[in-house]
Amino acid sequence: MKAEELDKKFDEGKSILKNFDFSKARRLNQEQKRVNVDFPIWMIQSLDKEAKRLGVPRQSIIKIWLAERLNKTATI
Repeated sequence: MKAEELDKKFDEGKSILKNFDFSKARRLNQEQKRVNVDFPIWMIQSLDKEAKRLGVPRQSIIKIWLAERLNKTATI
């Protein structure tokens, strides 16, 4: 199907999802890579306390805080 045909179907409000193969879809820059980081015990305890307060895993807190910091420094 040509792009013009796809655009026309979309503009007409018709479903275009069947025209895509999502089995190989990837989110750009979202691939995962495992890393090991050693933290002092006091830091782990603080992370666990905050994670428990928010009801999320420790790893989520670490990812969120790192992302916030990286986004902040990227905009400076």
